[in-house]
Amino acid sequence: MLLDGIFVPLTTPFYRDGRLYVRKVEHNVDRFSKTPAAGMIALGPGSEASSLSDEETREVLHAVAETAAKEKVLIAGVSRDSVRGSLAVAEAAEAEAFDAVLAHAPSETKFSEAERLIYFRALADATPLPLVIGGRLPMEWVVELARHPNVIGMVDAELSAERFAAIVAATGDGKREVVVTQTFAAVTARMLAVESTGAATFVSADSLGSGSAVAIAPPQPALKTRTKMVGFQVLGGGSVEMVPLLAAGVAGAVPMLSACAPQACYEVYAAWKDGDPKLSAQKAERISSATRLLHQELGVAGLKYACDLNGYYGGAPRLPRLALDGDGRARVDEVMREIRN
Repeated sequence: MLLDGIFVPLTTPFYRDGRLYVRKVEHNVDRFSKTPAAGMIALGPGSEASSLSDEETREVLHAVAETAAKEKVLIAGVSRDSVRGSLAVAEAAEAEAFDAVLAHAPSETKFSEAERLIYFRALADATPLPLVIGGRLPMEWVVELARHPNVIGMVDAELSAERFAAIVAATGDGKREVVVTQTFAAVTARMLAVESTGAATFVSADSLGSGSAVAIAPPQPALKTRTKMVGFQVLGGGSVEMVPLLAAGVAGAVPMLSACAPQACYEVYAAWKDGDPKLSAQKAERISSATRLLHQELGVAGLKYACDLNGYYGGAPRLPRLALDGDGRARVDEVMREIRN
């Protein structure tokens, strides 16, 4: 699977009483599908995934997969405190035709370093979908896991250009083929689904016993594909750091701000790809205050309120997380004033 571009970390909408609001999951995903984002991450950073039951987890995965445009890469967050629990989510994601899974290491306060590494090794061996590793992991872990045939990349929200260069130097000998479109865009599992689009053929009357022949369109591949060689694919975090990371050669990013302002985040990426680093830096600076406030200070509650301001459904977090107070809302109002989709 090709990881390239801006990936939106989806929030999880709830009713005021805390019930999962599936219709608003669909509303948000439908809107994100109309943006230039490369894909979406369900149950990932900022999603409150740990507060969901197993049934709610499956409902979210189903709603996202059913609503998302076929060309959007879908990644499912599967982080749990056990390999078995993570594999259960990965299997549910596979059933919904997701393209990859994202896992962060279990908590350092609950597990030893050896146990946390074993978590990744076991998950990589058994997950039915390609694995993306997440977090600020020791370099020796990254190097080892990058060699695993089922580990395709990583997401590091604190990635720096220097650390990215070190990762590339340490993993550069690992190359693999990925399936892409004729224009080298990612090919998703849903794009590869066989559709009945070919010329009709006929089933004989004798075989049906109905006295008449029936025309049936045979399945045809949905699109033409080719392959591309890629290395270990690394995605950065915030939009503020995106410009130096793009200059260093990073494949893309997962900016928290993209959950409420995907177009603004994409413009940073697009300006760089268009060969205009000065404009890219200006675009990044324009949204830097919002990025810092939502990512470093206010977190999920601030991000959800910003979603409400920008046409996506945010709503309140699930208790015990609290919604923003008046001062917090005023601060978000200020930094989001000029950031509209």
